[in-house]
Amino acid sequence: MSALPKTMKCLTKAEAKKGAWLEERPLPKIEPDEVLIKIERTAICGTDMHIYKWDDWAANNVPTGLIFGHEYSGYVAAIGSTVRRVKVGDKVTGEGHVVGNRSRNARAGRFHLDPDTKGIGVNLPGAFAEYMALPEFNVIPLNDKLPLEIGAILDPLGNAVHTALSFDLVGEDVLITGAGPIGIMAAAVAEEAGARRVVLTDVNDWRLEFASKVAPQTRMVNVANEKLWDVMHEIGMNEGFDVGLEMSGAEPAFNQMIEHMLMGGNIAMLGIPAKPYPVDWGKIVGKALTVRGIYGRQMYETWYKMLALLDSGLDVSNMITHRFPARDFQAAFDLMETGKSGKVILDWNEI
Repeated sequence: MSALPKTMKCLTKAEAKKGAWLEERPLPKIEPDEVLIKIERTAICGTDMHIYKWDDWAANNVPTGLIFGHEYSGYVAAIGSTVRRVKVGDKVTGEGHVVGNRSRNARAGRFHLDPDTKGIGVNLPGAFAEYMALPEFNVIPLNDKLPLEIGAILDPLGNAVHTALSFDLVGEDVLITGAGPIGIMAAAVAEEAGARRVVLTDVNDWRLEFASKVAPQTRMVNVANEKLWDVMHEIGMNEGFDVGLEMSGAEPAFNQMIEHMLMGGNIAMLGIPAKPYPVDWGKIVGKALTVRGIYGRQMYETWYKMLALLDSGLDVSNMITHRFPARDFQAAFDLMETGKSGKVILDWNEI
C-alpha cells in the first residue's frame, strides 16, 4: 500500500446537538497489539442514528468530539510490532466490542459478557473515518470474494445470527417480532438454518414488503391488519411456535409472542425496550417458557457461524438499498430518518 497520510477526514459529534461534523484529524497511532485499518465502506445503524439525533441515551453515554460509526470493512494499512494474525493488504472487518481481561467472564473465554466492554464508535473512536485503529484480537479477516459492502453489515448480521442460533431451528416453527434490519436478517438466517416455518410480524407495511425481498420464504404479518392465530392456521400450524425471536423491544410484541408460543418453547430477546414495561411472568411459568437475553455477538463463535452461512449460500445483499459517497453523509442520514431504507452504505474512497 502507498505511504500513509498524516491526517484523515472523519465524521464526529463535535457538538452536543443533532448532527454530524466532517473534520480533519491526525491519523490514529497504533499500539504494538493494534491494527490500522483503511476504511473502505461503512453502514449507518440505529445506534448511529441515536448519536446523530443526540437523544437522551446518546447524551448520557457518548462523549462529544467522538468519531462515531461501528459497521465497516476495509484493508489493513499498518500493523503493530506484535501483530501476527493479519498482514498489510488483508481485507478485514472487526468485532465492535473491545473487551478487558480481568473479569470472570473474560478469563473464562466468554468475552461477549465482559462487563468492562467498550464499544467502537460509542466509547472509543469509530469507523466513520478514513482510518481506524483496532486491537488485533478484534480484527476479522474476510474472504477476498466477500464484497466490501457485505463486510460492512456483518456487525448487525452477527446480532441476527447470535439471536437466531440461540436455539435449535431445524424443523421448528419460528416467530420473529420486529421487522427492523436485524429482525429481517434473522428471518433469512432462520430460513437458511432449516426452520420449517418462519413468521415475521410488524405494524409497518413498508418494512414487511422490504423484508420479503431478503427472506422470501417467510410469511410477513402486519398484526394491525391480520390475526396471528388466523395466519398460523393458514400455514398449517396446529400448535404454537417452537422458537420466538423478539427484536422490537415493544411490549405488545412480546405479549403476543408469549400468547402464541408452544408449551415449553424458547424465546431469545434482542430488542431493548425504550422504557420498562410489566411482564406477566405467570404466563411464562405456566407455559414453561425459556427466555434468554441476547447481547452482541459471541466472540468469536458467532463470527465463524456467520461467515460459514454466507459461504454456504446465505444472501443478505438485498438488505442494502442505498449507497452514497461519504462526502454526502448528510443525505444518507436524512434518508435514514425517513425510516424507508434498508442498510445505507457510505463509500470512504469518495470523501
